[in-house]
Parts: sequence; structure tokens; C-alpha cells
Amino acid sequence: MPRSDEAEWWFNAVYEAVQQIPRGKVTSYGHIARLLGRPECPRQVGICLKHLPAYSAVDTPFFNNRNVPWQRVINSKGGISPRGPGGAQRQAVELRREGVTVSTGALRELSVDLHSYGWFPSRLPSEEDDDDSEAGAGAGTDAGGATGVTA
Repeated sequence: MPRSDEAEWWFNAVYEAVQQIPRGKVTSYGHIARLLGRPECPRQVGICLKHLPAYSAVDTPFFNNRNVPWQRVINSKGGISPRGPGGAQRQAVELRREGVTVSTGALRELSVDLHSYGWFPSRLPSEEDDDDSEAGAGAGTDAGGATGVTA
């Protein structure tokens, strides 16, 4: 079933946001939702990542599991959420390849230290680029953070 325009926008926004997480860092589903202005939608972020298409040499979707670092999104407690057989282990392997330490708890749960590897900016880096271009066009911020017009 095809996605509505709104659903397609959301999926693409999630994928674009996840692409901005630096290598060797992780963030939470909830933080991605907050960055996109929908703090009530962390589960929907997870659904988007669950439905991220696989790379295919024949028919590659624009967003796929090779250009969207899905493994960098974990739960808000630093845990790798269990999913299908072997899914959490696969995510741990991908994170370890990036230099992220993944710990295994007493109950075999996998987790990442958010203090060491967490990435929680107040805005997406791509949005900061937009602000920089606007600042060059006359708008700016003073030292106190108030927006104004520069001479």
C-alpha cells in the first residue's frame, strides 16, 4: 500500500535526520522525534527505521540501509532494543565497527553508555547551516541570543 504524502514526508525526514548522526555516536528514537518537532513520536521513528529498505544492486531506493545509519539510534536508556532474531546483535556489531563500546548486561541485554557516545544536539546540523546562510543575508543573533538584523 502506498504511503500518504504526510507519511512519506515523515519517513524521509527521519532518514535525513538519522544521516546526520556522526559516526561513533548514538542518539535515541525520542531525540530524533524531538529534533523533527514531534516529541510524541519516538515509536514512529522506530517504525521508519524498521521499514528502512535494504540496499539492492538492482533497484536501490534513495534511502536504504547503506546510506542511513540505522544502527546509531537506540532507546533513551542506552539500550539496544530487541527486534527479531539476531537484530540486536547485528546492531551491536555495526556500532562496534564504528568504535562504540557495546556492553552486555547480566540478562544479555545490550547497551551503550550515553555519556560517552550520546549525540543530543538542540538542532540538526543541517538546520544550523540554514541559519548561517540567513545570517549572511542580514539576520543574526547577538551575544544574548536575541535575533535581529545586522548592518
